[in-house]
Amino acid sequence: VSNAGVGMAGPLECQSLAAMQNLMDTNFFGLVRLVKEVLPDMKRRRGGHIVIISSIMGLQGIIFNDIYAASKFAVEGFCESLVVQALRFNVAISLVEPGPVMTEFEEKLYEEAKRADYSRTDPETADIFTNLYLRNSRDVFASLGQTPEDIAEHTLRVIEAARPPFRHQTNAAYTPMAALKHADPSGALVTDAFYKLVFKYDAVLRLSLR
Repeated sequence: VSNAGVGMAGPLECQSLAAMQNLMDTNFFGLVRLVKEVLPDMKRRRGGHIVIISSIMGLQGIIFNDIYAASKFAVEGFCESLVVQALRFNVAISLVEPGPVMTEFEEKLYEEAKRADYSRTDPETADIFTNLYLRNSRDVFASLGQTPEDIAEHTLRVIEAARPPFRHQTNAAYTPMAALKHADPSGALVTDAFYKLVFKYDAVLRLSLR
């Protein structure tokens, strides 16, 4: 089971390349190093199961989560490319894709975001992040967030499955978001929906979450 991960949220201009590289080294290359270690023996035994804690953000990017989403997209692409070869050797690969999870991980991320220096971006972007994104994100976590124990139960079901699924989303509230993306290959539908949600109907969003 691969569960190592670090987060990053905020305006792109305010994030250093070194921090981005560190995130990718943990979230993506950490997984790659693990798979390189365990896969050869699983192939020799012709049996095994690799379970990766991914994210709904591996399927859909979210505003101000550019680099974190990129790392999870990389995880998804890596596993999607590898799964067919692995099946030839009777090795299962499963991606567990949570939405928001209420842990110290997120709290630390929010605290760091509140204290961060946004002078390297323009005032409008800084205002959108601090007064729209951070506020709405807290409501989303409070309303839709799962506990770590819930994610552990989902992961256990995937591990114990007779035929392990390749993808398993833990939060049904995010199924429509993923469906929107697949409904329109041009990307226009989901982009328009998110734009309106963030910039036009944010008050309605917060009210509905509460």
